[in-house]
Amino acid sequence: MRLLRELLAAVQFLTRLPVPAYRFEPDMVVGSTKLYPIVGALVGLGAVAMERLLRGHLPVGVLAAAVLVYFVILTGGMHEDGLADTLDGLGSGGERKRMLDIMRDSRIGSYGALAIIFSVLVRWELLGTIPPGRFASYVVAAQVLCRWTALPLAKFLPSARQDGLGAILASKISMGALVLGSVLALVIVGVCLRTQMVAPVAAVIVVTVASGMVYKIKLGGITGDCFGTSSQLAEIAVYLCAVWI
Repeated sequence: MRLLRELLAAVQFLTRLPVPAYRFEPDMVVGSTKLYPIVGALVGLGAVAMERLLRGHLPVGVLAAAVLVYFVILTGGMHEDGLADTLDGLGSGGERKRMLDIMRDSRIGSYGALAIIFSVLVRWELLGTIPPGRFASYVVAAQVLCRWTALPLAKFLPSARQDGLGAILASKISMGALVLGSVLALVIVGVCLRTQMVAPVAAVIVVTVASGMVYKIKLGGITGDCFGTSSQLAEIAVYLCAVWI
């Protein structure tokens, strides 16, 4: 069944989870994007299971750190890596080609290091502050929505390079895939948050549009690192909604 193979492709691409062997087709990388919200839900449910097992046995700060470690191990730190590379490039303030060259450089600069530090610290503080009764619903919603951001970015932005993940996905997502992925994301988030879903969804849309405008103006389009950057920002935005007084 093609849909199942696309789901396996999405799991394989977004996580380090082992998947059964299957016949790989190049277009599955693009076709699987509509299922990114489902992968996000699976990642979030794993974090919820960990929180349920450990809460009451560990201090809240240690529990939040454990959840963050779980996210990094499960995803291979791909979103943090993208955030660091993007901030190194944008922070250089050079011409477009120089920014893209810096983003491709495997070495991390001061802007990238600071970006990772701030991302980890902010998420650690927010996860530790989310009330226990809201933790499960907002964590799942955050993991779903942060992965949804890749769909509109890939649909509406061109690739900033001739190769790489941006070139594979940029402007190749069909409107049908965007709609289906968005419906899946809204349904999952709606089940989790019900009437409280409005603020997180709106916040993630703002993050997606704002970051997309920066990529278009500064870089001329999207790269694989940009997907990771918007994902991190969207995740933080949802956690912020969870603790907003």
